[in-house]
Amino acid sequence: MKDEYDPARVFRKLACANALANLRLHKAVALLQPGEFEAPRTNFFPSVRATLNHILIIDWFYVDALEGGTLGPKAWENETPFADVAELRAAQADVDRRLLKLCDSLTPGDLARLVEVHRGSRIQTDRLDDILSHLFQHQTHHRGQVHAMLAGTSVKPPQLDEFIVGDDAPARAAEMAELGWSETDLMG
Repeated sequence: MKDEYDPARVFRKLACANALANLRLHKAVALLQPGEFEAPRTNFFPSVRATLNHILIIDWFYVDALEGGTLGPKAWENETPFADVAELRAAQADVDRRLLKLCDSLTPGDLARLVEVHRGSRIQTDRLDDILSHLFQHQTHHRGQVHAMLAGTSVKPPQLDEFIVGDDAPARAAEMAELGWSETDLMG
């Protein structure tokens, strides 16, 4: 029997890949020597700490909107809510779980649903699939910047692109176990 095509599946897989990449990246960042996390670096944001905090607050902003919330610009009232690596990692894992839950519940009909994004003086209205696509692109872009910044530290940048296809299963086994996921969960 041939599997039925589910256009929401790609977003579930991207949410999983996002959580796995964030886990791997934050584990690497936890190994930085004192001072490296906040050290000035050449990039869009001036440090690993600033960039990871930016990823987090923009995740808060968009995930809240996707959940029907009205957080809006309050998400970035504090541009660096976490100075501590462990606290930042926990907050990122929490919003990653929210995004996974949201994507796990998607049906094909949900993808065209309009989402209101509160931007302070205006409300942006866009399709859910477009906002998710934008969010995943944003996360990937800034994780790549952190990856590049790690190259100038005592920590080797981790592999971040082994998460979507079945052949990559051995490379993600440790993170899958840490998250309590199975390959069936990921490939379903």
